Amino acid sequence: MVLKLQNVTLYTGNGEKKVNTSIAIEGKTILAAGEEADRLQAGTVIDGTGKTVIPGLFDMHLHLGMDGVGDPFAQVAGDTPALSAYRHHVNAQKQLKSGVTSVRNLGSKWHIDLDYRNSIESGLIQGPSVYGSGQAIVMTGGHGYPFSTEADGEDGVRKAARETLKAGADVIKLMATGGVMTPGVDPGSPQLSENEMRAAVEEALHAGKTTAAHAQGTAGIRNAVRAGITTIEHGIFLDDETIELMIEHGTVLVPTLAAPYYIVQHAESGGIPAHAVKKAVDCFHDHRESFRKALSAGVKIAAGTDAGTPFNVHGDFAKELELMHDYGMNVKDIIVAATFQAAKALNVDQTVGTLEKGKAADFVILDEDPETDIRAFRQIHSVYKGGECVHESSNQLEPAVG
Repeated sequence: MVLKLQNVTLYTGNGEKKVNTSIAIEGKTILAAGEEADRLQAGTVIDGTGKTVIPGLFDMHLHLGMDGVGDPFAQVAGDTPALSAYRHHVNAQKQLKSGVTSVRNLGSKWHIDLDYRNSIESGLIQGPSVYGSGQAIVMTGGHGYPFSTEADGEDGVRKAARETLKAGADVIKLMATGGVMTPGVDPGSPQLSENEMRAAVEEALHAGKTTAAHAQGTAGIRNAVRAGITTIEHGIFLDDETIELMIEHGTVLVPTLAAPYYIVQHAESGGIPAHAVKKAVDCFHDHRESFRKALSAGVKIAAGTDAGTPFNVHGDFAKELELMHDYGMNVKDIIVAATFQAAKALNVDQTVGTLEKGKAADFVILDEDPETDIRAFRQIHSVYKGGECVHESSNQLEPAVG
């Protein structure tokens, strides 16, 4: 049966906005959107007057095995595999209810995110589409080493990449620099070398997979870009030369603005390790300015939160979009970054990421238009995943009359 939602504002995900229009779905697929849907006859017609429809959102950087507690590394260290699996599921449900229908999980101990993905794909449980990296690959003692795969040298990193791909990873995550949460490492210092990362990138490409690099310091970002990494995570210390290099290589930036924001906002809570607070405070201004420079220069940007880090809870994807807006990004481009650009960076844009005929019926109905009020991303009326309503507010839409 064809379901048509009419009289809505529609953001297609590719930069277009259509007003007073329709979207029609049949089964798990979008049958038509825009003018074609307006003309279409449907078995069920719903009046969506006042509502806004956007593609299902992608959070391109999160950790389902972390809850956003003050010390998430300690949480991971204390979990058993079974408890971690339960945590993955609870956090994924929070993401789904917030309109995030696809997540890229960048780092789970024991590769639990890959088993969790499989349980969703098999129909065992309901959840967002999960694109997982399994355990990240780090140098010995590198950022996140307690729950990552340590490897050194080109041969060592290549073998680790092959083992991670064997486990079923959708994306290979590499640590190009130090980070905020790991004690004793400097976010600005390079870690895996360009050649080490290139070895992993080659293996990912051979397998048809993408790559992501945690890269905060300038030298490490350049190493990752030259190595052929698909996405740069965080990109805290970007200069003009590095930005030009990213544009030249078509590298996508996933800024995760919410991660340091929440640490700085809760610096006095006492729950966050002191070393993490100091590093986040020290890099906060540079992170914001790097995003602005990258945006102004035309770097490709995909939205990701780093949810699971201190006080950066799951289900709060809207905060990342609000910060992107606060730092100069317009609403249409924010939606592109959270939908089409994300899907393209994952090589899944042929089937998801925009509201177009033949693509998966993953979409979100908002109560308001975010161009009118950026907080509209928090006003979730309902969420559709594969044509099925997986979350709905108590204020249900009524069938159209006549």
